[in-house]
Amino acid sequence: MRISPPRLVRVVRARCLGWLVVVACLALPQGLRGEPVVPGTGERIVQVGDDFEAEDWQYVPRNPKSSRDLDESPRLPSGVSQNGRWYEGMKRGHPDIVRRVETPARGLPGSTGALLLQTQRSGVPGFTSYRMQQDDFIADCNYRLGGAMPVWQSPSVVTRVFLPPVDLWENRTGPTFGFRLALTTTVTKPGRGRFATPQVEKETYWPGMFIEFQSKGQGGAQDDYASFRIRGDSRGGDFRGPQITQTGWWTLGMSVTADGMVHYYARPGVEDLTPADFITSQYPYGYRAEHFKTFFFNVCNRDDGRTWSTPWIVDDSYVYYIRSDRMARTPSRP
Repeated sequence: MRISPPRLVRVVRARCLGWLVVVACLALPQGLRGEPVVPGTGERIVQVGDDFEAEDWQYVPRNPKSSRDLDESPRLPSGVSQNGRWYEGMKRGHPDIVRRVETPARGLPGSTGALLLQTQRSGVPGFTSYRMQQDDFIADCNYRLGGAMPVWQSPSVVTRVFLPPVDLWENRTGPTFGFRLALTTTVTKPGRGRFATPQVEKETYWPGMFIEFQSKGQGGAQDDYASFRIRGDSRGGDFRGPQITQTGWWTLGMSVTADGMVHYYARPGVEDLTPADFITSQYPYGYRAEHFKTFFFNVCNRDDGRTWSTPWIVDDSYVYYIRSDRMARTPSRP
């Protein structure tokens, strides 16, 4: 078939425009292209996060702690670190032990301090549920940064977590530690009543990665083992990630890209994350994230009044973003 000159011109213009779009996309920062961003890429935000190096680091618990998720009791005032970078979660309360400790062996070079998180009474204060419960320890990002970060800034979080020897783990099958984000999106919910107008609302959700323990002899397990469990898939369900084959230090990270997708990474040791440490990319609950609010840790145990959780130690937990021209024109951000 012969192409007439006018049509030929249109074809050439279309192809040129397509190449220009490709070149323009490649010129964008990685996070703005919607590709997975390795957590820790870009610049660290100095206003939030912690390395726990200050020898006078302290946490003020202000007990009894909150348990709003169980009995609608926030129990103010809430616990807070003296440096103002961490606070008690109003939904579940803080771990019973929040204390700076000496950095375990083979930690980050030069690190002398890290943070121990451990809990015993993880449910309602003064009441024993004999069920798995959890406490939260939350980084103050939203307030210290003057609001949530839009995801076109490609926010990411990296933390180091020390997994103790297996004989120190709580002997219980199930989740024992969580590393999570607080993200927001816009959802449309049906109105109340037959002729009600649907309501457009902001929704906060909490994707993340858990360390799950399978205790020998429980559920037919032949040996003790642990694995990551990812929260979550497009329907909101958790699914199993890589098996954990060694204790000691691990580096965990999550990033959020401009398309609202969450990307999960993990590697043994304290070295920076790389593309090889990628686990999965997901739209948890089918949501596309619009803003990053903060990150936090979960510590879980059987709330029987006597059993301590696994002693978790975290270090150098920080938030990063990718600077762009658009970012540079936003004076409220560092």
